[in-house]
Amino acid sequence: MLLPYLHEELIEAGCDEAGRGALAGPVFAAAVILPKDFRHPMLNDSKKLTARQRDELRTVIEQEAVAWAVASLDAAEIDRLNILRASITAMHNAISQLSTTPSLLLIDGNRFYRYKDIPHQCIIKGDGKYAPIAAASILAKTHRDEYMKRIAAEYPQYGWDKNMAYPTAAHREAIKKYGITPYHRLSYTLLRDEPALF
Repeated sequence: MLLPYLHEELIEAGCDEAGRGALAGPVFAAAVILPKDFRHPMLNDSKKLTARQRDELRTVIEQEAVAWAVASLDAAEIDRLNILRASITAMHNAISQLSTTPSLLLIDGNRFYRYKDIPHQCIIKGDGKYAPIAAASILAKTHRDEYMKRIAAEYPQYGWDKNMAYPTAAHREAIKKYGITPYHRLSYTLLRDEPALF
C-alpha cells in the first residue's frame, strides 16, 4: 500500500521521469500534487501496471490532482547536458508549471539539484512507496508513450510504438539496418559493439 504523503502538513509534489534508458526520443518528467485524502486501489509504480491501467489512472490523476504538469527534453538536449542533468532539468520544468507551489518535493531516485528555495527529499524506489511519486511516474510514462507512438509513424521500421525506443534487440537491429534518426541520442551506445557517436 502506497503512503499518501511524507508530511501531512506540507504541500508535497511527487516528481518522476520516464525514458532515461531509451536510445531515442525525449526524456519526460512529471510533477504531481495530490489531495491528501487521494486513494486509488490501482495506483502503483508505473512499471508494475499494464498500459491500460496506466491510461485509466492518468485520466483519474489529471482530473483529481490539486496540480500536475509534464515537461520533456529532446535528444539533442540530452546529448548536450547528459541524461541525469536532462532528467532533472525536465523535472524542474514540470515543477515550474505547477499551478500550486509545493512546499516539499518528493523525488524518485537518489539524485536531484535544488529547485529554487523549495526543499526536496530523494526517495529510492519512491514510485513504489509514495502516492504522489507514483502518480508522477504514471503521467511521465503515459505522456512519453503517447509521444513515442506519434513519432513511430515517421519511422515505423524501429518499432517505437511497441518498444518506446528502449534498447530491444529489434530496435538495435533496425539501427544497424537503417541507421539513426534525428530522434536518436548520439551520446548513447546505440549498438552493442560500437561506442557512442560523441
